[in-house]
This record gives sequence, C-alpha cells and structure tokens, in this order.
Amino acid sequence: MIPPDPGADSGGSPGADEGYLPGSSGLRRASWALFLAGVAVFALLYAPQPLLPLLASDFSQTPAAATLAVSATTAALAVGLLVAGPVSERFGRTRLVHSSLVLASVLGLVAVLAPTWDWLVALRAVQGLALAGLPAVAVAYLREEVHPLAAGRATGLYVGGNAIGGMLGRLVSSGLAELGGWKAAQGGVAVLGLVCAALVWWLLPRSRRFTPAPAGLRALAHRTRGVVTDPALLALYGLSLTLMGSFVAVWNAIGFRLEAPPYSLGPAVAGLVFTVYALGSYTSAQGGRLADALGRRVVVPVSVVVMGVGLAITVAAPLWAVIVGMAVFTAGFFAAHGVASGWVAARAGAGGRATAQAASTYLFAYYVGSSLGGTGGGVAWSAGGWSAVVLLAGAAALVALVLTGLLARTRPLLPPSSTSHPAPGAG
Repeated sequence: MIPPDPGADSGGSPGADEGYLPGSSGLRRASWALFLAGVAVFALLYAPQPLLPLLASDFSQTPAAATLAVSATTAALAVGLLVAGPVSERFGRTRLVHSSLVLASVLGLVAVLAPTWDWLVALRAVQGLALAGLPAVAVAYLREEVHPLAAGRATGLYVGGNAIGGMLGRLVSSGLAELGGWKAAQGGVAVLGLVCAALVWWLLPRSRRFTPAPAGLRALAHRTRGVVTDPALLALYGLSLTLMGSFVAVWNAIGFRLEAPPYSLGPAVAGLVFTVYALGSYTSAQGGRLADALGRRVVVPVSVVVMGVGLAITVAAPLWAVIVGMAVFTAGFFAAHGVASGWVAARAGAGGRATAQAASTYLFAYYVGSSLGGTGGGVAWSAGGWSAVVLLAGAAALVALVLTGLLARTRPLLPPSSTSHPAPGAG
C-alpha cells in the first residue's frame, strides 16, 4: 500500500483557502508545470503516429496493425486511469505526477531496444499504464489549487500543453526518423520527456488544499457511483469518446495519405503537417476564456461544428487545402476538449462528487475513443482511402454534436458554497 505523502500533498496551509489568484506566482508555477507535463505526456504518447508508414514497412505490418503502436498505448492508459484516479483521491496528486513522467520517459528509452514488433507493442502498452498518472490528476489538482476566477485559463493552458506536446513529439519523431529511423525517433522523444519531468519537479507547487478521500471498498464504490450516475457527466464522457475517436482516426491516417501519391512526401516533410497543433494550444486557451465569459454550453457545440468544417475541407485534393482543413479540424477539437475537460471537474465539484475520479472517467472514455478511432482510421484507410476515413470521423463528430444538445438540456449546478444564480461557467 502507498502511504499518504504529507510532505507532497498536505492540505490546509495558511493562505490556501481561496486558491491561486490570477497574477500570483503560485498560479504561474502550477500552470506552467502542468503545461510542461502535458507536453511530455502527449509527446511520449503520440510520437509513433507520424512513423506509422515506416513502422509498417520495417516490421512488415499492415496499416491497421501498425496503428497498434499508438492504440496499444492509449488503451493501456485508459485502463491505468481507472486505477490512478481513485489512488490519487486517497494518496495525493503531486507524487503521482512526478513518478508518472519519469517512469514513462524511461520506458520510452527501453522501447528503443525492442527486438520484434510484439515487444515494441508490449513496451508501448506498459508505457501507457505509466502515463496514466498525470491526466488522472491534472484537472483535479487545478480545481483544488486554483481560484475559480483563473480555473478556465489554467485548464486551457494545460490542454494547450497537450497540443504543443502532440506537435513536438510528432515533429521531433518524424525529423529524427529521417536521420536514424524509428529508434532514433523513439529515443529522442524519451529524452524530451525526461527534460520536461525535471522541469515539472522544480516548478510544480505542493498541494495545499488536497483532502484524502475515505479508505475502503465501500467508500470507493460510493465515489464511483457518484461519477457514473449524473446525466451531464455521462454525456461528457460520451462526448470525450466520440471527439477523440474522430480526431485520432484522422491523424493516424493522414501520414499514409501524405506519403502516398499524388503527394509522395517523406516522413520529415509529411510530419510538418503536425505544426498545426500549435493552433490547438491557442484555441484550447481561448476556449477556456470564452467559456468563462459565454458558458460551456455555447462554446462546446460551436467547437464541434468547427471540427466538422475542417474535416470537410480535407476532402479537397490540393495539398494546401488538406493542411488548412487539418488546421481547422485541430483547432475545433482542442477548443471543445479543453472546455469539456474543465466542465467535468466543475460539474463533479458542484455536485459533491470525486473530481479526480470524474476526470479519470472522462479520460478513460477519451483514450478508449483514441484506441478505437486510431485503429478504425487505419482500417478505413485500407478499405476505402481518405473518403472512408472522413466518413468514419464525421459520423463520430456528428454523435458528439448530438451529445452537446443533450448537455444543453441538463440542469446547471452551483458550487456548494454559492448562493447566487449559475454563472456562465457553472457545472
């Protein structure tokens, strides 16, 4: 059993009642630490994505089988979240963040030595389990430690780190693959993860407001029941699954499209399309600000519509149109996900539910969607090319849009301490 860590996660210190206010040094340190943690996690998680054609060739795998280099990791991460969320509710947040980043980076280095395809997939799956520690607790940590006035922006910055990490991991990976193959790419991204882990260790403030949840299976069952019986939370989990399924299906298949005729791009040049992830960093932060001002129930469906518009643009043949479409699609996804992930924590907190467990359940659905959509994108590409990928991703995005309509009909909840009318960003 892991003992509680009073040094790393003790609550109730002086000045902790309000959380970090906008402009405070604590807010800056916490926000940037989790930004860098998000960079590391998403760089490690999706580094093989631009290498899928290369991996398929080197290991004599089909496009659908090659996607297991990503899907096995996200599936294992989803399973890990079911454990990491409840563990963090009992034993604290920051220790889990640090151990997750270090272990996952080390496993990334070990994967370089994989002698066969089965070994590589197995090591990537174990790496996914290790990565579960950060996403399981990040949003809950921010909700506990950050004042509500700054919560939307802080969460948006964290999700922006996810976008930058996804971009850096793919760019570093594709560039190094051009020079030294998939092993150089895998090792380079693992080193990036270790650098981020060191910076997070230095920057991340210790928890001040964490309160351990009661121990025991009965208490765990009560917390679990609380996060799977609220209609709004259930709709948000479904939204997470469908959005991520659509997103990863498209991004897993785009490498095959760009390296095939008529484009015939090499891995490094094709990998440059991932620079559009920078837009995701911007739109996730902007989505948080707009949600604070206009409400989540407005921002999320508009963002899903933007995804659909971008997806439609990618059907055009010119390379510039494909890139523009991917940029619009990515911008819409990160705005929707950034707001929805913060909504889960706010809704759970307002309803007196376990925030980390709710966030973990949201992310469980997120990575299940990634695994299903990722492999589904490979199957669709093999079966019908880009048109089939667009149909699959478009159907998932349409279901997500329907779920935003259901969310609009749910009753907002006020935080327990509030006696006023619901604010735009209320649960």
